[in-house]
Amino acid sequence: MAESNFVDYVKICCRTGKGGAGSSHLHRDKTTAKGGPDGGDGGRGGHIILRGNSQLWTLLHLKYRKHVIAENGQVGGSNHKTGAQGKDEILEVPLGTVARHAETNEILFEITEDGQEQVLLSGGRGGQGNAHYKSPTNQTPRFSQPGEDGKEEWMILELKVLADVGLVGFPNAGKSTLLSVVTAAKPEIADYPFTTMVPNLGIVQYRDYKSFVMADIPGIIEGASEGRGLGIRFLRHIERNALLLFLVPADSGDIVKEYGILLKELEAFNPEMLQKRRILAISKSDMLDEELMQEIKSELPPDLQTIFISSVTGYHMQELKDMLWNDLNSSEWDD
Repeated sequence: MAESNFVDYVKICCRTGKGGAGSSHLHRDKTTAKGGPDGGDGGRGGHIILRGNSQLWTLLHLKYRKHVIAENGQVGGSNHKTGAQGKDEILEVPLGTVARHAETNEILFEITEDGQEQVLLSGGRGGQGNAHYKSPTNQTPRFSQPGEDGKEEWMILELKVLADVGLVGFPNAGKSTLLSVVTAAKPEIADYPFTTMVPNLGIVQYRDYKSFVMADIPGIIEGASEGRGLGIRFLRHIERNALLLFLVPADSGDIVKEYGILLKELEAFNPEMLQKRRILAISKSDMLDEELMQEIKSELPPDLQTIFISSVTGYHMQELKDMLWNDLNSSEWDD
């Protein structure tokens, strides 16, 4: 997927259809000169609906569609005929899309399943025909209800990548290399900061045809939660991951400090992220000997799951998969 094609934020103006007016018709035919009211109801205006599509990975198709307009409902007819409903506008979105009201910033709902449909903005109700207003004291009402106006609101759609494991680390920590080794994903890899400009997803094949999804999130730097570097744009993707895999390279100046900065940025963005299960992987460990590994491990929190890996040599790759799989399927997840 090309970098320029990944769009995870769009702001659109939504206008739903107006409801059709009810009819004020009085029944007439060749045998009835003065019949009673038979005006039908107006049809409702078209809704604007979001539908989950597991084949989509980006909001690119909505980037340049600034206005979404649904059809108006039709007026009611004679003989109690209800007017046709306005055609709904259905927007296909990737799984993990969050809908928010642009003005109030209120989260309306999330799309998490393929085929799931949610009304983003409802159309106006159709007006009632004069048949509803017949009474003993008014046998032939000559009035009906107008249709309800449609709504017009600005909405924000945000994509939060859905993955089982999210890779968290500074630029050049080796996240893209790891993803390319354990999955079939082909992220861009180079020796400079912010090589990864968009989240990359890959499926990790595990034993006995099992699998789980891993996401490479663009690198975090100190101050990211305040907008530095790539800022908070990508931090929200980590919110949806079940398990966080922190990557700190073995050649880091201070592994403990780097891990602490990453935790601090996640906490500043959303304190709830510290409740997620996490594993620390020391990447590029092919440059370490056993003595150095033990020295590094002794400086880390004792309750933190830690593993030394090398994506280049394959060192502890299977052990890492085992650790991730066991953590994802641990009964401790169940409340």
